[in-house]
Amino acid sequence: MSAPVAALELSALEVAHLTSLVEQLSALVTEQESAPDDPAIARLVPDAYADPAAAREFRDLTAGDLLQRRAADAGIVLATLLRDGAPLRPEELDARGAEEAVTIPLDGERLSAWLRTLTALRLVLAARLGIHTEADGDVDDPRWGVYEWLGYRLEGLLQSLER
Repeated sequence: MSAPVAALELSALEVAHLTSLVEQLSALVTEQESAPDDPAIARLVPDAYADPAAAREFRDLTAGDLLQRRAADAGIVLATLLRDGAPLRPEELDARGAEEAVTIPLDGERLSAWLRTLTALRLVLAARLGIHTEADGDVDDPRWGVYEWLGYRLEGLLQSLER
């Protein structure tokens, strides 16, 4: 790893939950053939053209590569989340261990993968929550908090680049 560009500090519990989310994203993008009409996949691979036939043709030509890159990014993020070579799981953490701070140094390549992966997670959650504009979404849905938390972390990483 080259010199860190940014460092992200999370609790061990946040690392465990984020690991689960990124694993789910990875499964979604690698197994998209089982649900080709999934609105989350449509958000990850948006139409490039207004004409439906042209949009479908473009998606058919590019979706596989784009989703493979999303899976590769997720793999990079998952590798940075490992602790002692293993993923953290919420059920394996006691109360004190869950609060332990974990610092994740990010160089250029890893930081880029993190930014793209957090964005992809937010796009998937937006599709699941029915968010299309800032006014959309059910704030009472428990997933809303996860959506907001991902945005908070994404914003923090972007701000770290400005320093």
